[in-house]
Amino acid sequence: MYHLYPKDPEFERKFRFEEYFPFLVRIMAGMDGQSGEFITDGPDRKATPIKAKRSIAIEITDRSVDFVPLNKNTLDDILKDVTPQGIIDFRVILQYSVLDSNYNRVGFKGDTYLVRTNLDNGVLTMNIHLTDGNGRTDCERIADTIVEEIKRNE
Repeated sequence: MYHLYPKDPEFERKFRFEEYFPFLVRIMAGMDGQSGEFITDGPDRKATPIKAKRSIAIEITDRSVDFVPLNKNTLDDILKDVTPQGIIDFRVILQYSVLDSNYNRVGFKGDTYLVRTNLDNGVLTMNIHLTDGNGRTDCERIADTIVEEIKRNE
């Protein structure tokens, strides 16, 4: 558990989950590096909608002090310390970019979320909190993405 997790997270979702934490950690590692497009306000936050690219980076707590990258390359080492149930904290980092007039990809301020997962007797509770950024992606969308990945991989 991350020692600086906020007391009152912005969003909570409960999900029936018949697997154990190693399965969830594999799912989260598989999300690292994924990307997609979405419509949002421009980087200048004016009312002009733009089509932007959203890229995902995933991190997992390391001995409750800080986060370490979670991806396919680090997965085996991390799984050695994962218990079947309990609490695991993840950090989901969304990086945003847009194509400029010369078709060069230009990055702009992303969002960082803390995701506390609590697995107890087949119920996965996700508490999600925006810790940095403008919140271009809702906390609920973070939960939806995780649930979609779980269902896709069951």
